[in-house]
Amino acid sequence: MTQYNIKLPLEKKEIKKLKIGDIVYLTGYLYTARDAAHKRLINLIKENKKLPINIKNETIYYVGPSPEKPGQVIGAAGPTTSYRMDPYTPKLLEMGLKGMIGKGKRSKEVVEYIKKYKSVYFAAIGGAAAYISKCIKQKEFIAYEDLGPEAILRLYVENFPVVVAVDSKGNDIYKKKKAL
Repeated sequence: MTQYNIKLPLEKKEIKKLKIGDIVYLTGYLYTARDAAHKRLINLIKENKKLPINIKNETIYYVGPSPEKPGQVIGAAGPTTSYRMDPYTPKLLEMGLKGMIGKGKRSKEVVEYIKKYKSVYFAAIGGAAAYISKCIKQKEFIAYEDLGPEAILRLYVENFPVVVAVDSKGNDIYKKKKAL
């Protein structure tokens, strides 16, 4: 396992060197979206309509943050279960999405698409929502405010801790037989 500090957006050379189990600290802008927002994005694609974000080379964090308290940028912001985004992920990867952050396993199909499109899936630390929120320095609503915590946000993060769960070669930490 190796540790990396990586600037967002992700670059091909950075993605290529990452291996499952690597610890990565991300700094830069990323987007948030959960299943309701993903469904809306896919519907726009099917209708040949413009997306509210340019997905190419971006990273999406699967999170529905709680409301912020006075003086905070964001409330608790821990990862949500990623498999709920699996029906929508192949199309977004095809369109250029490079990184995803969540928790838990991904479907075999999604792992194959990650490999095909040389992308990466990061696992964030579940149960550390308050800690993770301290890495988020800016928040901007982008789309679907009616979804509340599931709206698409643009976040600026500093040293956001994640672990490579599926690398660009299709290696899957959840299928690894022996401990890393």
